Amino acid sequence: MSSFQDLGSLLLVRGADELDHAGGTLYVHLHRVAKRLTSLGASDTLVLAGLAHAAYGTDGFPTHLFDWQQERPVLEAVIGPDAELLVYRYGSCERETTWRDLAEHHTVTDRFTGTSEELTTEELRDFVDLSIVNELDVLDHAPALAPKLRLYLQELVPRWQSLASPAVLADATRILHL
Repeated sequence: MSSFQDLGSLLLVRGADELDHAGGTLYVHLHRVAKRLTSLGASDTLVLAGLAHAAYGTDGFPTHLFDWQQERPVLEAVIGPDAELLVYRYGSCERETTWRDLAEHHTVTDRFTGTSEELTTEELRDFVDLSIVNELDVLDHAPALAPKLRLYLQELVPRWQSLASPAVLADATRILHL
């Protein structure tokens, strides 16, 4: 069995298919994000991170499937250290203090610990690609949130254009009419 299949099974065991999320369940959302990342040419590591991106909850979705303080090794054993680190960064990111100025400072603030970390160019690209693809999926599947989220993304994505991969940026530009 592949890491992707193992992770899918683990997400089911953890109840991702029982949690409501935009367009159905969290499980369905996670798969849509991973599928979109795959279609945009993302690495296997980024696709696995996309499938697990809400494992520790997020600043926008507080429900978690794994305890970030005690269960990071469980997730790492299934998806590997690089994908798990991206999942942790994504889930722990304090969006209000990170997202707006990310292109200028390259720093992610951890909402769990209060610490900040400067990311490399590659780490930033993966973090931004995952963030954009996740938000585009929410935009596509949460009509009540769409007007406000669309405006927010229309402001944010151009700020991140130097960080995102060309494929993700093109997808966002098309969807957001930038």
